[in-house]
Amino acid sequence: MAQLTLPANSKVGVGKTFPAPAGAKDVRAFKIYRWNPEDDQNPRLDTYQIDLADCGPMVLDALIKIKNEIDPTLTFRRSCREGICGSCSMNIDGTNTLACLKGIDEVQGDVKIYPLPHMPVVKDLVPDLTQPYAQYASIEPWLQTESLPPPDKERLQSVEERNKVDGLWECILCFCCSTSCPSYWWNGDRYLGPAILLQAYRWIADSRDEHTGERLDALEDPFRLYRCHTIMNCTKTCPKGLNPAKAIAEIKKLMIERR
Repeated sequence: MAQLTLPANSKVGVGKTFPAPAGAKDVRAFKIYRWNPEDDQNPRLDTYQIDLADCGPMVLDALIKIKNEIDPTLTFRRSCREGICGSCSMNIDGTNTLACLKGIDEVQGDVKIYPLPHMPVVKDLVPDLTQPYAQYASIEPWLQTESLPPPDKERLQSVEERNKVDGLWECILCFCCSTSCPSYWWNGDRYLGPAILLQAYRWIADSRDEHTGERLDALEDPFRLYRCHTIMNCTKTCPKGLNPAKAIAEIKKLMIERR
């Protein structure tokens, strides 16, 4: 399938306007990025006027209403509607977030919705996440040990050891953080980005994992880790309130300590 790479704030053409139904009481305009690779046309912004009196409170509710009742060609990802799966990540009102957690009343004026920035677009609000998922696989995100587990028991942790992975395991791989990072925009083919580095630190910090040295060796690279310049976009935009920048800093500290 053909793809187009555009940042979320790219200038696009003016598309169609779908007016609110007669008698609408509380109208809000949703300006949504549209691009269909099969149409051989430039991207555009379509405007949908929605009666909020007949719509749920979240941006995802409005998107579902548009697809179900107004324009079935609108394409986006969604699943859990509870901020757990990360499927509905997109750029709303200039910020990367989850549509299911973004309240319509949090946006002033027209609600502008784009796909995640600086990623190939499959169609409309659907980005191609092939690259970040390949990078995720590259860090081997599973428990790696050399010793045998205790017979008929789990590998136990103290409360303190378990606490070290808090703020890490909650990541849902929505990639809001990585796609807010200028270093990832320009070096995404070599820099792993905030989401993957947070996931890498999740296993480095786990007391049960016995491959810390190998994991750090794999990150010892001018690009994979050190393209982070700590501008904190990742932490600011994370819809789960996590701190990828801190995780990256902890990896850097471990790199220094082992030298």
